Amino acid sequence: MGAVGEWLDNCRGSRKLILVIVAIALLLDNMLLTTVVPIIPKYLYQIRHPPTSSPPSPSPEEASLLATSPPPITTSVAHSNGCEPCVCGGDRLYGDQRPEDLPPPTPPTTTQPPCANQSPPPADPGKSPPGTIFLRNSTGPEYPPLASSPSAPPRHLTGSEVLGMNHEDLVNENVEVGLLFCSKAFVQLITNPFIGPLTHRIGYSIPMFAGFVIMFISTLIFAFGTSYRVLFIARAVQGIGSSCSSVSGMGMLAERYPDDKERGNAMGIALGGLALGVLIGPPFGGVMFQFVGKSAPFLILAVLALGDGLLQLLVLQPAVVRQEEVAPTLGELCMDPYIIIAAGAITFANMGIGMLEPSLPLWMMDTMGAPEWQLGAAFIPASVSYLIGTNLFGPLGHLMGRWLASLFGLWIIAICLIFIPKATSINHLIAPNAGLGFAIGMVDSSMMPELGYLVDLRHSAVYGSVYSIGDVAFCLGFAIGPALSGTLVQTLGFEWMLYGIAIINFLYGPLMYCLKSPPAKNHGERQGLIYGEKSSVRYVTYKNEDEEEN
Repeated sequence: MGAVGEWLDNCRGSRKLILVIVAIALLLDNMLLTTVVPIIPKYLYQIRHPPTSSPPSPSPEEASLLATSPPPITTSVAHSNGCEPCVCGGDRLYGDQRPEDLPPPTPPTTTQPPCANQSPPPADPGKSPPGTIFLRNSTGPEYPPLASSPSAPPRHLTGSEVLGMNHEDLVNENVEVGLLFCSKAFVQLITNPFIGPLTHRIGYSIPMFAGFVIMFISTLIFAFGTSYRVLFIARAVQGIGSSCSSVSGMGMLAERYPDDKERGNAMGIALGGLALGVLIGPPFGGVMFQFVGKSAPFLILAVLALGDGLLQLLVLQPAVVRQEEVAPTLGELCMDPYIIIAAGAITFANMGIGMLEPSLPLWMMDTMGAPEWQLGAAFIPASVSYLIGTNLFGPLGHLMGRWLASLFGLWIIAICLIFIPKATSINHLIAPNAGLGFAIGMVDSSMMPELGYLVDLRHSAVYGSVYSIGDVAFCLGFAIGPALSGTLVQTLGFEWMLYGIAIINFLYGPLMYCLKSPPAKNHGERQGLIYGEKSSVRYVTYKNEDEEEN
């Protein structure tokens, strides 16, 4: 037991294991975040528009009879004696015969019309007036439609018609799906200002474990929820758990990795876990929903979350740990223009993908007739490239300048958003979605460590509040984007919605130049310690003449 206890003590002091725990927590949280993307739009449409009951299937004898004999076509023929038309089903038309090919009706030999004793049928505004000859083309299963005229051009079916869905219903559903998706971000947005100062009072481990517990509850609600209201609650509850996990995780990494370069690398790896969750979530949810059912992906996530909670109990040992250093207030950090510029870059970089989450699956169903698995697979290129971008620009952003990496990232995001509405198939979405994910990874992996650097440089080395601001910025993109996407799709259309956010990214990019060399509030020795390799101050040691003679 002594060897096991010593091994656990070594694990608890390992920075790399802390990094793994934070990365796993972000992975599972964002996997749940994106697993619902291909499930919710189709599931809500299904519960709102249940399939109609099909007519009873004919017996084998009836089926063989229907297969060998063509169906009769009922005609309405007007009598020449002025009587109301009788519906005659005795004569049958076969092949290419038309009403005009029929022989004229034979007048009755009796002086009394054949239908004199019959009362005329009541007038029906939906039927043609009496005295006309017409064929009614039935589209039901019992009466297949007649061949269309050769001169009539074929009409191209839209994606919603191929899937048997209503175009107007799909467009209107953008609003409800957008509100459900953004509820998590709005709740997280409200919770973050409380979690940041709380970590200064009780430490990072307890909020981190609380995030796991809340995420587990949210996953179970998703698994067994069958109404819009219950699913909305599950999404909102997830926002509280995400706030605890992300703020505590990033603050824990900033505390364990005080060196700016190491911190950038560690946060790039942690954001890689976030990217992996975003990568796995949509295809995992789409495939499981189509071939297994709605509850299956969420139950699997719940089991994985239990494993993460057990790891946190063994390594983090949640307990109250008070920090002695005076923390900057949330108001002081919000008044810092450099922190606001860095946070704004995170917001606008993620707003585009936030708008695409609820609207892209519905747009694909409406224009392409995409099945469930394609609704999730469309996000794979963005997720893979985001994983590459975060791991690449964690160290590279420190070398080339994080402000420059974010500038290029915002402009690439704008270009990719312009090309997404031009796609006519899922293959056309690969390149713009891949570029979009890579550019978002450039911005996130550059600005997250930049926030820690700014609070070290201009305030004090307490990170809970500054990363609550960073998480607020991240949530704003995923709150404003889905919340506005439904209304913007209805008013401007899917295409111009993306053009608008692309213009905003283009205009915000030049502000990144302000982060090239931000000034420190406390000059002197503290500035030299913070700048490290970046400092323009060089120290030269001189020897006096007495020492040289000796």
